[in-house]
Amino acid sequence: MTDSLSLRARLFGPVSQFLLQPVLAAPAEQMRPKLERIAGLITRIPRGVTVEPITLAGRPAEKLTPKDRAGTQVIYYLHGGAYLGGSPRTHRGMLAHIAKAAAATVIAIDYRLAPEHPYPAALDDAVAGWQALLAQGLQPADLVIGGDSAGGNLALVTAIALRDRGLPQASGLVLLSPWTDLSSSGSSMGTRAERDRLLTVRGIDRAARQFAGGLPLTDPRLSPLFAKLDCLPKTLIQVGDDEVLLDDSLRLAEAASKAGVDVTLEHRLGLWHVWQVMAGWMPEADQSIAAIGAFVRGLPR
Repeated sequence: MTDSLSLRARLFGPVSQFLLQPVLAAPAEQMRPKLERIAGLITRIPRGVTVEPITLAGRPAEKLTPKDRAGTQVIYYLHGGAYLGGSPRTHRGMLAHIAKAAAATVIAIDYRLAPEHPYPAALDDAVAGWQALLAQGLQPADLVIGGDSAGGNLALVTAIALRDRGLPQASGLVLLSPWTDLSSSGSSMGTRAERDRLLTVRGIDRAARQFAGGLPLTDPRLSPLFAKLDCLPKTLIQVGDDEVLLDDSLRLAEAASKAGVDVTLEHRLGLWHVWQVMAGWMPEADQSIAAIGAFVRGLPR
């Protein structure tokens, strides 16, 4: 599998593991500043994208606008970081590439994190941010919700919450290696444990329990894999074969398809958790970002 990867992917895989795996397994107070520093080293913002700090529903946020923005589409993005760390700043490089590929504005909200703010704080912030975008006059047909890892979980539970609360729904969902089962019941938790370059089963379990706020980890409000998935937007899922969360994506794609959701699953061999952050450095990341852009531009409006 790795023989088919680019030279840069074969280089950056071990580098990512060396830099990020111990950080992602660290307590939140240690993880957060280290992620910020590493993001500054490994991410690249393409030319032609402006980054503007804004406030959304009382929370800090960032607005990334490409020079060649084609219309009124906005990607509302929820960053990953195990619900314990991460921010719009740690994801700025990847989001700038997505904005350019989609020719759309990206707005990323800095939602509250556990353990200080366990469930449902992040969901409350995400829904409030969505309502604030609508209050600004943005049309649901022009809005896409995206997220990676824990942010993929949050993007999905936000879409479910919008449906259940009778609020306007997005035109599409973009989920990158989404964490959909906080109970870690997928077989890839075992079969990919030695191959995952970023995540550890122990670290995932610790983050899940700190975020859950006392709820069972199988509760569909935490683990949307077990929720009703009907009437959700057209969905793009990207996942690497070398990650413990592989089955979180494969099972989600199967369950959502059975529920009538239009799902596109991109399962990439030899790649690791959220490899798209290497956009601008690695051909495989650039290809996946291009696919995200094509998906967003192709959504019906």
